[in-house]
Amino acid sequence: MTNKAKISLASAIVLLLSGASSFAQSSAEATYKAKCQMCHGASGMADSPAGKSMKVLPVTDPAVKNMSEAKMVEAVRSGMGKMQPYKDKLSDGQIKDVVAYFRTFLK
Repeated sequence: MTNKAKISLASAIVLLLSGASSFAQSSAEATYKAKCQMCHGASGMADSPAGKSMKVLPVTDPAVKNMSEAKMVEAVRSGMGKMQPYKDKLSDGQIKDVVAYFRTFLK
């Protein structure tokens, strides 16, 4: 195998592996963008028109910051306030993943 072929093969492997890890990370982000961002905003600040009109609390609000992951999962699953329940729209795994993604805004 020539050096050029080895470099091409190595580059292809690196691209494939980086694409796979990026896909795994972006699944929760894609779900958030599709189901949550319209009210909770792009960074959890509830600064979207819908979030403002429904008075959604931003991720920085103490009531949200202090909410446990389990309570957030239950809120997404069963609904909370004006938020509709997602138990029939998202799997338990998707709900846990999107909550974990949302919690990254706390950092």
